[in-house]
Amino acid sequence: MGMTRCSSSGCSTKRTSCHRSNSLRAGGCTRRTFSLPESGESLTSVSMLRPLMELRCQAVVSLRFLFPVFLQEGSAATLELDLEHYVVPTPTAPPNEYAANLAATPASLIQTGASWKNDMLLSDGIQSPRSVSAGPSSVSADFDGHSNHKKNIGAWATDSSKKIQTSGLIESKSVGTFTPLQKPHGQKGLLIDRGVGSPKLPKSTSAGSLASGLSFGSEKTMPEAAGAVAAAAVADRLHGSKEDRKLAIVLVGLPARGKTFTAVKLTRYLRWLGHETRHFNVGKYRRLKHGANLAADFFRDDNPEGIEARNEVAALAMEDMIDWMHGGGQVGIFDATNSTRKRRCMLMEMAEGNCKIIFLETICNDPSIIERNIRLKIQQSPDYADQPDYETGLQDFKERLMNYEKVYEPVGEGSYIKMIDMVKGQDGQLQVNNISGYLPGRIVFFLVNSHLTPRPILLTRHGESLHNVRGRVGGDTVLSEAGELYAKKLANFIKKRLKSEKTATIWTSTLQRTILTASPILGFPKIQWRALDEINSGVCDGMTYEEIKKTMPEEFESRRKDKLRYRYPRGESYLDVIQRLEPVIIELERQRAPVVVISHQAVLRALYAYFADRPLREVPDIEMPLHTIIEIQMGVTGVEEKRYKLMD
Repeated sequence: MGMTRCSSSGCSTKRTSCHRSNSLRAGGCTRRTFSLPESGESLTSVSMLRPLMELRCQAVVSLRFLFPVFLQEGSAATLELDLEHYVVPTPTAPPNEYAANLAATPASLIQTGASWKNDMLLSDGIQSPRSVSAGPSSVSADFDGHSNHKKNIGAWATDSSKKIQTSGLIESKSVGTFTPLQKPHGQKGLLIDRGVGSPKLPKSTSAGSLASGLSFGSEKTMPEAAGAVAAAAVADRLHGSKEDRKLAIVLVGLPARGKTFTAVKLTRYLRWLGHETRHFNVGKYRRLKHGANLAADFFRDDNPEGIEARNEVAALAMEDMIDWMHGGGQVGIFDATNSTRKRRCMLMEMAEGNCKIIFLETICNDPSIIERNIRLKIQQSPDYADQPDYETGLQDFKERLMNYEKVYEPVGEGSYIKMIDMVKGQDGQLQVNNISGYLPGRIVFFLVNSHLTPRPILLTRHGESLHNVRGRVGGDTVLSEAGELYAKKLANFIKKRLKSEKTATIWTSTLQRTILTASPILGFPKIQWRALDEINSGVCDGMTYEEIKKTMPEEFESRRKDKLRYRYPRGESYLDVIQRLEPVIIELERQRAPVVVISHQAVLRALYAYFADRPLREVPDIEMPLHTIIEIQMGVTGVEEKRYKLMD
């Protein structure tokens, strides 16, 4: 480690330079090299600002369907506004779009005879293993009878009067209850062993197949995973029917009840776990086929033309979803009101022999939440994009809502999940009926822990370690001098950022470099997670990549070709890390107070990919620089990101 001068013209600022990867630098020097104040100091007191480091804040980035955040320069009222002086370039983020527009493109409306083929990229960016052509001769044997469903779409759209037998159903209520985390006394850390940890796995030059000799009609069965996950999935496939291998989650509910938000969140979660998942929004089909500016009369129960048109686009979306499942898709999220038994009967007939349907009904009885959702709908939905007058749009939507309320029939048939007043996560109820299997069970567990309470989640790597300086993989070394400095600056940052948060917690791994980074932070309980440990590099632990390339060239090449699936000999792959992080994601979703996660590069890449909805194929290459804080804001409008760079 040495001292160098900034290359900016006329600047004499000294900087610490060291050997490490993934550093993020903004071009040039801002000359604003201020430290965060120590205890009792004021950030606005010029006499107390010291030129020790460059503090930069990454601009607010909307990852999904969010309102833009506008900040006024020059104000020192909040920490965020003070940090605006130190903006650094923003990583590429998805565009700011309405949630329904992020759903699958309606293939049946874009091109006649279009189908989901094997050259399409699935949700994790992996090429689909099977080919499905437009002709009936290529229909897979796994979906016998699927070719018959297309010719019946017209009949289903106009006549769906068949009744579904609901007698004999047994409804069981299951409200999730979880034991709160034990609060440690004082500042003593609490070790909680949640997750797979770092298993000693058999040596492999690459990520091996799930189960040698097993074939399920596809070259690609499922991602490599922890043993329990793989065993459950294999059992479901071996003992379940063909249609049970494909799952359709069919949303049910009145408008403005959070169906699309739930669909987007569930899609993100299942994709992150490695399941081929796609969101099909019927409203998107309706807008493409009939236009966006449809008056409330279109949705009247005594408008036969409107009913036929809405059933038609629902059938087209269902057909596209089944075709996509032929191309390798596993879980389809079918997003529409589906508010009558006739409509649900139509969907169940189309799904017969092709996929298993689970209805997911969202019920909200809180007038304030409904009113808030209606406002968001008017402001964001393409249905009202050309309506300049808010009050006119509001009146039209309320008339539309009344039309749906007149004919609404709660779900009582088939397999279903009912989310009743679950938005706040308190005093809510989750009802399930006829739910079985590994994946449906995971979906229920995820939903019972989800809520919309706004709270920040701060992600940061540990301070620079001695292995970072030496370019070595893994290990359990202490911090370098730069790492120790970052730990102090992080403590000051947390004190300022979370000064009004009394229930925040600090999460670290069980490795000493994260524990040491967290040690200067006072006033908050600290919890160690073995699941947050760095990816297990097995026999390569402590080596440099040059040493691996020289002594194990085959391993080096296998990793270079596929970092996502590559498993270190007697170590882990990125997919293994994702599987053991699922309990962490569930707990982050459940928390209602801020959480600071101090962990490692591979682990934080996987966690960030979940919140940012990044494809699995991108996880190993996500930039996760040292000495940088990524703040994730969770709330009713989705996910926001903000970055703070405390040191170069």
